[in-house]
Formats: sequence, structure tokens, C-alpha cells
Amino acid sequence: MQSVSDTSFEGDEDYMAESAESSFMELSDALQAITPGAVIISVIGLLILIVWELPWVKKQALLKLIPGPLLTVMWGIGFNLWAKIAAPELQVKENHLVNLPVIEQPIDFFNHLVFPDFSFITHPQVYVAAITIAIIASLETLLSLEATDKLDPLKRLAPTNRELKAQGIGNIISGMLGGIPMTAVIVRSSANINAGGKTSLSCFVHGVCLFVSILFFSKYLNHIPLSCLAAILLFTGYKLAKPALFMEHYRKGMSQFLPFVITVIAIIATDLLKGMAIGMVIGLFFVIRANYHAAITMIMTKHKDGQHYLITLNKDVSFLNKALLRKFILMVKENSKVTIDASKVQFIDHDILETINDFIDSSTESHITIETIDLHGKHEIKKHQDFVIIDHDPLSLSDSLLSSNR
Repeated sequence: MQSVSDTSFEGDEDYMAESAESSFMELSDALQAITPGAVIISVIGLLILIVWELPWVKKQALLKLIPGPLLTVMWGIGFNLWAKIAAPELQVKENHLVNLPVIEQPIDFFNHLVFPDFSFITHPQVYVAAITIAIIASLETLLSLEATDKLDPLKRLAPTNRELKAQGIGNIISGMLGGIPMTAVIVRSSANINAGGKTSLSCFVHGVCLFVSILFFSKYLNHIPLSCLAAILLFTGYKLAKPALFMEHYRKGMSQFLPFVITVIAIIATDLLKGMAIGMVIGLFFVIRANYHAAITMIMTKHKDGQHYLITLNKDVSFLNKALLRKFILMVKENSKVTIDASKVQFIDHDILETINDFIDSSTESHITIETIDLHGKHEIKKHQDFVIIDHDPLSLSDSLLSSNR
């Protein structure tokens, strides 16, 4: 008879839409199928991992050589073998153990390869699935790469384009041999860093060890209970998403905290692709909102001769900022002085210039003195040009233009 905990095991592993539903709707059903042996293995496995992170353990030279996850796996195998003899009711069943294909001889490995059936190449569903997998895999890799850069003790930055190219080539080869799509995974990357890996050689050694394990040790790896692997994943996931991380984003403000939390909730409630799309929309809203307010700033100071206003145009000012500029202009009181500083601007939209010129024309009626700094002519400088203005000398500007044309 199939246990309640096995009713959605495929969805749990694939993490498609139905697994998000099972994470919440079927939680009560899963609690009714608790296996005592698996609970004991997981709980003690978590305790081992927690103890192995204590400073006292890390100071011991001998204990430092033994990785905590390896000790957890050894504990799970040992307990299950003991339970098989002494306490059968605590034994973890075979369908809850690692299940790798057993290869008697290395040459048998090639019998497990499945080559593509090109008769399906004209089916539209193939391309829909391929594009979806490519987007999800690329997003997961880029996110993992970003997190790995932050975890790197040397604070290096990995080239994203190279990573995506390598992943694309690897997935082509994997698909041709009947393998599943592969991506960068933050759990393994984190484990690699925690184990002391510092160069790309550690990733290569990791792959070689996996290959050798499948060829020669799959029979022994199949004794590992999934519950002890679950404990390792839970502990690693906690280290990646500690409560301190949420508090850090909260202290940065709602513009950082809300996109972070909403993206996490959206991914759990739907799937990775939909959750990321929702998170990107929320993040884009806050980016536009921040740029909207940061493009133009105004500071008011009081002097003996009246109020002075400093309106600063920062970087690029587009027509989207016209409403904000008009709001600042309406705040300027009569008999005051206004300085409009455009020295930091790379581009000013014509609507912005027109609004400023109208303000200058009407300023005499309100007895407002207006001074502009490096304003006119800015609209002629386009964004992302391939020359650099060194100073305000017209000759230097013409020289730069000539050099760029060459």
C-alpha cells in the first residue's frame, strides 16, 4: 500500500506547480505518515551538523578533518543497518533510500545512456519545454552565481556570460546522452565553499568523484537514507536563509525588504519561473520609483536675503520626471533665489528643458532670481555615447569626437 507521504513524491522532486500545492494543502496528510526511524535519523543528523559548527569543534584539529555532512550520512547508514537487525519497526524502507542504478562493471555504464529520438523534432511541445527549461535553468544559475559570489571568502566575481555558455554546452551534451538539464545549485556551491574549495578545480574534482561513485560505489550509496540527506539540505538551506538575512533586508528599507519577501513567497506558492517573474515586476516597480525621485532633488535653505532653492538634476532626466519637476517648481516661493544645477546630467529631455524655460520666463513676475549651471546644450548629449568629455574646452570635445569616429 502506498503511504500518504509518497502520494506526490514526483512533484516534490520536480518542484512543479503541483508540488507548491502539496507543500501547503497536503501538509496535514504528510504529518499523518511520520516514520519514526526517519525522524530519529533526521533529528540526530541535524544535531550533529549543529554541533559540528560550534567554535570548540572547529578548533579541534582531528575533528576539523571530518566533514559534518559525511558524519551525518555515516550515522544514517549505521542506524538503519542496526534497526534492520535489532528494531525492524524503526528501519527506513527501501523506497526511502537513495536509489541509484547499480553498475556491476564500468562498461555497463554505457548501457544506461539514452540517445535522442529526433522524430519529435517537429513537435511544438518540444520547443516550448526547451525554452521553459532554458529560462528556468539560466535564472537559477545566475541567482546561484550571485549568492556564491557573496559567500566566497575571497569576494571574487564570477563572469556570468562564461557560466551560461558552459551551462549551455553542458546541457547540449547531457541531452544528447539522455541526461537531465543541469544548472548551478547554491546548496552544492555552499557545501563546496564550506569544505574549503577556492578554485574551479574543486568543481572538477566534485564531478570526477560523482562519476567514480556511480561507477564503483552505487551499491553502497543505495544504503543512504533520504532522511539524513534531508537533514543536510535543511541545515544548508537554513544557513543560506537565516533570520538575520531577513532582518538585514528589513533594515535596508521597504524597497529592499518587500521585493525580497514577495519573491520568496511567490516562488513557494507557485514555481521558480512564475515567482521570479513576480519578483522582477515588484523589483522593477521599486527601481522606477527610486529613479523617479532620485533624478531630481531639491534643497531649501534660509538666508538673510530670503530663501534659496537648489534644484539638482542627476544623471538622466526624462519626461517621466516632468511631474516631479513641476511639483518642485510649485514649491518655490516668491522673492527667492533658485539655482538649477545640471552639471551631473548626461541627458535632459526636451520636455524638461521646456518646463525649466517656462519657469525662467515666468520668474520675473514672482520676483524669483534663477541661476542655471551647465544647463543648455545638455539635451544634445545622448546617453551611452562612445566618447568621454574630459573638460569644457570645445577643442577637447571635437578631438574626442574625431577619435571616436576613427
